[in-house]
Amino acid sequence: MKKVDLMRTELIGLDVEVLSAPYSGISGKVVDETKNTFTIESAGTEKMVPKPGNVFRFVMQEGKIDLEGSDILFRPEDRIKKVR
Repeated sequence: MKKVDLMRTELIGLDVEVLSAPYSGISGKVVDETKNTFTIESAGTEKMVPKPGNVFRFVMQEGKIDLEGSDILFRPEDRIKKVR
């Protein structure tokens, strides 16, 4: 799966791991997304992680895909429209 395909995918519900400090080690399921943040359910609690400055590893059927948060600084509904 290409990076562009992931950017056009609904990210809520996917398993994710944050690779960047100070948020590294946070992993779980994306439960909400805004223009600038992901809310990740991790160990029974929800943690809000900013997109800018962080690298996220999404686990999908096709494998693991790393994505820079700064590449997806759009509202979820706008991200799908802007990536063509």
